[in-house]
Amino acid sequence: MLKGISSIISPELLKILMEMGHGDELVIGDGNFPAAAYAKRLVRLDGHGVPDILEAVMQLFPLDQFESKRAFLMEVVPGSKGSESGDPVIWNTYQEIITKHESDFSGFGHIERFAFYERAKQAYAIVATGEQALYANVILKKGVIS
Repeated sequence: MLKGISSIISPELLKILMEMGHGDELVIGDGNFPAAAYAKRLVRLDGHGVPDILEAVMQLFPLDQFESKRAFLMEVVPGSKGSESGDPVIWNTYQEIITKHESDFSGFGHIERFAFYERAKQAYAIVATGEQALYANVILKKGVIS
């Protein structure tokens, strides 16, 4: 254990966050996301939900200040389960978490489902979670410490 670092951050995830450079991307995938199939580097945090992991990561992880969109969500597929009530509620939670750590956060970019998968394949790492909410995947683009 270390002071100031959430216990949800495993040694493997901490190493990956430290290795990542400016512009590298981290995917935090929900329990349905095909993380093992797409990951160059896979971190399993199956017992945790995305909001808790996002909160822990955002305490350490600067978002890219040179991009207007520096965090991305998978678009809801029209007509799919979860699409009938508008945006997933969990997205509001993500907005609150990121805004708490990045006061100038201007909102998420939205990526079509299959384009999101393709982008995830290029990510530096993917964190697999036990999140049960639908459309709870998020991509974070790393920035610099200024």
